[in-house]
Amino acid sequence: MIAEVIIDISNDDVDRIFDYDAGGDIKIGSRVKVSFLNRKMQGYVINLKEKSDFDGKLKSIEEVLDEGIIGNEFLRLMDFMTAKYNLRKIDALHLFLPPNMRDGKIGELKRKFVELNPEISYDDMVCALQKRGKRQLELVETLSSEGEYLSTITALYGSTVKTLIKKGFLIVAKKAVRREPKTSFETPKPEFELTDTQKKCMDEILRGGSFLLHGVTGSGKTEVYMRVIENVIKNGKSAVMLVPEISLTAQFYKLFKDRFFDNVAIIHSGLSAGERFDEWMRVLNGEASIVIGARSAIFAPLNDIGVIIIDEEHDGSYISESNPRYDAKEIAAFRAKYNGAALVFGSATPSIETYYDMKKGAYKLLSMPERVNNRCMPEIEIVDMCREIRAGNTGLLSGRLDEELSKTLAEGNQAMIYLNRRGYSSFVMCRACGYVAKCSECDISLTYHKDDDILKCHYCGKKFFMISQCPECGSKNLRYGKTGTEKVVGEINRLFPKARVLRMDNDTTRGKDGHDKILGAFAKKEADILVGTQMIAKGHDFPNVTLVGILDADMSLYFSDYRSNERTFQLMTQVAGRAGREKKSGAVILQTYAPGHYVFKLARRYDFESFYQKEINSREVTKYPPFTVIVRVLVTGEEDAAAMGVVRKIYNGIKEYAKESQSFAYLNAMRSPITRIQNKYRYQILMRIRNDENKDGVIQRIYALADVEKIKNTTVFTEINPQSLV
Repeated sequence: MIAEVIIDISNDDVDRIFDYDAGGDIKIGSRVKVSFLNRKMQGYVINLKEKSDFDGKLKSIEEVLDEGIIGNEFLRLMDFMTAKYNLRKIDALHLFLPPNMRDGKIGELKRKFVELNPEISYDDMVCALQKRGKRQLELVETLSSEGEYLSTITALYGSTVKTLIKKGFLIVAKKAVRREPKTSFETPKPEFELTDTQKKCMDEILRGGSFLLHGVTGSGKTEVYMRVIENVIKNGKSAVMLVPEISLTAQFYKLFKDRFFDNVAIIHSGLSAGERFDEWMRVLNGEASIVIGARSAIFAPLNDIGVIIIDEEHDGSYISESNPRYDAKEIAAFRAKYNGAALVFGSATPSIETYYDMKKGAYKLLSMPERVNNRCMPEIEIVDMCREIRAGNTGLLSGRLDEELSKTLAEGNQAMIYLNRRGYSSFVMCRACGYVAKCSECDISLTYHKDDDILKCHYCGKKFFMISQCPECGSKNLRYGKTGTEKVVGEINRLFPKARVLRMDNDTTRGKDGHDKILGAFAKKEADILVGTQMIAKGHDFPNVTLVGILDADMSLYFSDYRSNERTFQLMTQVAGRAGREKKSGAVILQTYAPGHYVFKLARRYDFESFYQKEINSREVTKYPPFTVIVRVLVTGEEDAAAMGVVRKIYNGIKEYAKESQSFAYLNAMRSPITRIQNKYRYQILMRIRNDENKDGVIQRIYALADVEKIKNTTVFTEINPQSLV
């Protein structure tokens, strides 16, 4: 038998199938060790066949490391992803296994246990120890009731353990120990009776199909998800539920564990390598049939999936923007079709593309237009910050927000303050000569972090000493740029010195369990105010939050991105929905310099349908998605001239192809907005391809043209509908 093997090397020249003599019995999907270029390498058996087209003598597979560890579904998914996203096969395969597993750096954690020797009866042991050895008898009795103990029991019993081992009464064995993810969240509310709307949605999903569950924040979508999963599990199937932020996984994990116990596994990149491996193995071995997690959890090795749920489906985090690039929603659709599973996209503010597809019949709409128990949506009050400045208030908080915060704290309630910019100041500028502190490796201004007194690049992570004077002209007259979360916390501490304030952004959540610790503390009312970026905007359910403040709401409105209006509407609606979710009413103060903008007016009314109609009309006129597909070819290189040369050749090839095609609505080549990141120069080709029956063939042709011009020290990526064009 001949095995078709993919070698575990991420290189275009090796991205093909190699034939090996399989020898004896071997399963498709096995991880194996082979000889390749006179080196011992790992590989993956993706197929078996009777004959090889290779003329010479084939090398044999030397060792099977894991038998059939990648199932047929994932091998088909590999084919889908390599064609859809122009990926190397090995890069797709890497997504299907836990990190560090393939290089042998992680495996089961085994610890020493002591237990009673099964070859000696308990009565004989007791009889032998009754007259002497009171402490030994106590330990034997304990082990008889408990079954086994970790070797750390020697700290309690000391030499007693060694004596009993010497007598043959105890034996020592190594056993696998689960590294279970921990959560700081309190036990959530028990189950409650479904509303008629919730029950109708649940029943529809259980009949099967693809759905858009459009429900306002607090409408009880999570309970619908859980009841659907409960029914799916009762029928012997499995379930996947994705959430957009790692910060949400702990809350959902606790919620699901309290309902489904150890039948739940959690998978996301914030776990330790050991925790992630153990959770993945539990799923593979069938010990858990429900998987909760962020984007990467869509690759959980579940069998016979009954439902896949993607909560906050509009969120851009479901699209991977680093190699390997993929869209988790498209992977979910593939797996749902393969398993015959129901597919549910849930959101209070669906993406324009998903809502458009729903209207075209791709999904069935399930509506939940009201909050559970008919609680009112929090009223959004818009504050004109231009008027605040004219009135002499140049602080970060408007008079209304200051007033509402005072009231909230006096009543013993909690508040959340949203600003989607971390750090203290977004840049540092010299007022005398205009110098701006920039990263030495990226063409981007550095952000000042006051707590650490450093300048930091938010693209490559490099840190620099804070300057006390301009390095160009020597002036000490420095200006600080736009406000970040760190500065907001400082201002709140100054205004409300007795308030307990937590900050949640990428800087405060870097450590393991960083998200969980902050959110867990806030849930337990160990803090009065939570200040954060967009990671606090979605999905969180804190019953004592009665006030949400939104600072600098215009920030995402004027990005040079066709989705800027959509993202602003979504963020405003989502973060507003954190207030008044239980019995207490909620209020939202939205601070803006453009109070008349239609996005804020519609967000204030939670009027998604009107926003959608306005936005879809604009997209149709300007030929943006969903009426076209944006394709970007991004070229990066260590040398500016080399990168420019590659992008020019690719552009010329695509330009010639575009002359004979009617599918191109737009085509242009340019420097990327950020021209250099991590000392690599960046160029891009942007295209808008009409979304018709020729689309897939055109994209495949673009892939082929982009792949031809790769040279040493340059990288070429082709992206479909990228979330960012920087």
